[in-house]
Amino acid sequence: MCASTGRGAHDFAAQPLLLGNAGATWPDTVATLSRMNGKLAHTSSPAHWRTRLDQYWKLLRGDRPIGTLLLLWPTWWALWLASHGTPSWWTLFVFTAGVWLTRSAGCVINDYADRWLDPHVERTKSRPLATGAVSGREALAVFAVLMLVAFALVLTMNRLTILLSFVGLFLAATYPYLKRHTYLPQVYLGMAFGWGIPMAFAAVQGTVPPLGWVLYAANILWSTAYDTWYAMVDRDDDIRMGSKSTAILFGELDLVIQGILYALVLLALALAGRQAQLGAFYWLGLLVAAGLIAWEFRMARHRERGPCFKAFLHNNWVGAAVFAGIALHYATH
Repeated sequence: MCASTGRGAHDFAAQPLLLGNAGATWPDTVATLSRMNGKLAHTSSPAHWRTRLDQYWKLLRGDRPIGTLLLLWPTWWALWLASHGTPSWWTLFVFTAGVWLTRSAGCVINDYADRWLDPHVERTKSRPLATGAVSGREALAVFAVLMLVAFALVLTMNRLTILLSFVGLFLAATYPYLKRHTYLPQVYLGMAFGWGIPMAFAAVQGTVPPLGWVLYAANILWSTAYDTWYAMVDRDDDIRMGSKSTAILFGELDLVIQGILYALVLLALALAGRQAQLGAFYWLGLLVAAGLIAWEFRMARHRERGPCFKAFLHNNWVGAAVFAGIALHYATH
């Protein structure tokens, strides 16, 4: 048939190939397909997927568990106090897994809200959303999946706990946007981070007694204080970019107000201990926590970035000391 039309194979190869580009010759098309195949091979390679998973892991802050621990300790305080030291294994699992899921979701939505700011801040410019390694749509999808899994766990609890979880979702989703409008996002963070406390009492006792709200108030104060250390690290960058924080609000009085906040934390925890009729081990744990807090002020006394960040990290041990006091009290009674 080629002979009857007067075209040989060499003539056909020279004709334009209509594959979306009328001017593309057969060699051009082959080269394009080769490049596409190379990209496809690259995206399907194990190395590519390891890199992608690593970026998602960083988005979840899986490489930085401090946030999970700071959220976990108050939740465990509440579970042990609500159950008098004997939370059921399933309730303990639901709340422990829920802490990781909601903290990870909070990090994702925080980075999504700050994707305009993070590239300009030294500490955050390498985050996956800031570098473009993860897209905004991908981040929202990850946030939705994490919250759905967390909600599936909550559905195994009682009705009050389920209802309270909607408040927790609202707090977690709206917190990142407050830094644009108020100097008190750290206070709101405390409200979001501590919401596991009333939920824990609701899950165990079917109600939230005054003790639960006292503990919740203690956590709001504590979160405000330790997150102010964190905000002091970014203070110069935040001022330059127009972001707001308690560190900026407190100004030169930051260390004084930090001292007041931590004193109120210890006072609220002491009140919780009295309401729960806790014994010597709890008060010893609270004394250790007070000593650890004093050490934070020694570390951060010059307001330098590195020491302020270390003071923030140090709060993990404060939470652990309080929990140890609660757990030891119930273990010996």
